[in-house]
Amino acid sequence: MGILEVQNVNKRFGGLQALNNVNLDVAEGSVHALIGPNGAGKSTFLNCLIGKLKPDTGSVQFDGQPVLGKKPHEINQLGVARVFQTPEIFMDLTVFENVMIPCFAHRDGAFKINAFARVLRDKEIRQKAEDILEDMGMKEKMAAQSGSLSRGDKRRLEIAMCLVQEPKLLLLDEPTAGMARADTNNTIDLLNHIGETRKITKVIIEHDMHVVFSLATTISVLAQGAIIAEGLPEEIKGHPKVREAYLGEAEV
Repeated sequence: MGILEVQNVNKRFGGLQALNNVNLDVAEGSVHALIGPNGAGKSTFLNCLIGKLKPDTGSVQFDGQPVLGKKPHEINQLGVARVFQTPEIFMDLTVFENVMIPCFAHRDGAFKINAFARVLRDKEIRQKAEDILEDMGMKEKMAAQSGSLSRGDKRRLEIAMCLVQEPKLLLLDEPTAGMARADTNNTIDLLNHIGETRKITKVIIEHDMHVVFSLATTISVLAQGAIIAEGLPEEIKGHPKVREAYLGEAEV
């Protein structure tokens, strides 16, 4: 049994079958990539995992607990954090303040803006935020305004905001979208570093095959809402159905 178990999940939007009997078993500590062409159902699947969408049928369990029917913040409190396609950070706050907010929210259940001054004085939270930023290579930028950061550093900050919550599962939705190759490679190095230093299972949705094959231990391929192949990266590269559906035109 994996830390994330998805069984027979279906989701329809009118006449469109977005997810078709999807099954997934993600092993604890693995990096499980979900790939597929545009419109394959990847984002729909991710939104089902985090509570933004409710499947028509099927079940999702995280660490032995049912996920369906829970609100996004309840799933977050189970130990699930998400990195979005566009980094979701507080642009008007400093790097340090950004990392402190989710730490407090995760502990208390919901961030209360009128309590922010008290949060800033909390020595335990301050130390935790400093340690995370140092590990992310951002301690020198603690006082910087988050909106002034480069795309790569905004992503690094968002990942830090996830890690401060001490998640068991990290969901990454196109973590290198819009990045130059140098920032992409830095993000790959960062995620590999996280894998070496923290026991966090990762599920990654990604179009860039360089990223997928640099990170993934297992790959599932979606096409027209159904998983058509699953296996080790070297198995997926040569799979005829995968090449026909997606990888045939990709650089691998």
